[in-house]
Amino acid sequence: MNVSSSAIGVVKVETEGCANVAVTVVREQTKPNIFSRGSSLPPMGSPVRLLLYAGGIFLSYFYYGVLHEEITRTKYGPKKETFVYAQSLLFLSCIMNALFAKLMLSTFLKQGADTTRRSYYMISAFTYLGAMLASTICLQFVSYTTQVVGKSCKPIPVMVLGVLIGGKRYALSKYLSILVVVLGVALFIYKDSKASAQVSSQGMLGKGEILLLVSLALDGLTGAVQERMKSEHQTKSGHMMLMTNLWSIVYLVGTQLFTWEVLGFVAFVQKYPALVPNILLFTVTGALGQILIFRTVSEFGPLPCSVVTTTRKFFTVLGSVIIFNNPLGTRQWVGVVLVFSGLMADAYFGKTSKAKK
Repeated sequence: MNVSSSAIGVVKVETEGCANVAVTVVREQTKPNIFSRGSSLPPMGSPVRLLLYAGGIFLSYFYYGVLHEEITRTKYGPKKETFVYAQSLLFLSCIMNALFAKLMLSTFLKQGADTTRRSYYMISAFTYLGAMLASTICLQFVSYTTQVVGKSCKPIPVMVLGVLIGGKRYALSKYLSILVVVLGVALFIYKDSKASAQVSSQGMLGKGEILLLVSLALDGLTGAVQERMKSEHQTKSGHMMLMTNLWSIVYLVGTQLFTWEVLGFVAFVQKYPALVPNILLFTVTGALGQILIFRTVSEFGPLPCSVVTTTRKFFTVLGSVIIFNNPLGTRQWVGVVLVFSGLMADAYFGKTSKAKK
């Protein structure tokens, strides 16, 4: 997840399993709810509360990543079958995300009426869903570590499309920090001749990387559409999260009617029922992580949230290396350090120098 300021009091949030959203930070309008008065949590804005949120984000998305890799990369049964039902998995995730978004709007995230044009939600949901499908399917070819590092490049297509389409101009520090991220990713995914020959002989050369590029391109388009939504309608975070996921559900129902993938999904789950709790926890941890991110941004601002989520991604990489035995070479570790150093620099300097139009 990446967080960037787009206007005074408005924060752009990028989260796994959810669309990029604009969060309006207005602390004084926060109403008493289960997360504040009358709860056992420390006072709003306290360091202890930030630590609790950070711990929740770490645990939620760490477990989310572990479950994602376990579901998609495990070999099931004596025939070594793999889980290939990305549409069905995303369908369940979107349902859970929509339920949690509705919960937020009904409790602590009172945002009034939504005046955003329906066509904007339809377009952003389409590109968002395409990005999620590509990043989920790519796990059939690459490790979750590679996916996390690759998806850390989200600011690149957003920035490029902002310059080419939106006419934006960014501070030099942002260009430099993104350049560091690009260099880190290049070092991480570079294959020497021996490794490339081995992958080529298996017939899967570059499929995972191509899917990651498609996902990133669609992320950029999603960001461009949502920037237009913010500028024209001042679309709020909760409405964007809810409506994007609802339209994604509509699209997925349509694709399911065309492909009937759900039948294969149901048969696979019946054959391997141990998948059920993993899938349920996968959807819950993703949605719970989103709520904690919204609370962190609204109470403490974008910079602490950026630090927390960027650090979380780094430890997700470590977890994937340790738990799933995805060893990294020296060059790849250098790439990982460069990627997250660039993201941290972008998070810090991006809050001190606002993008110029």
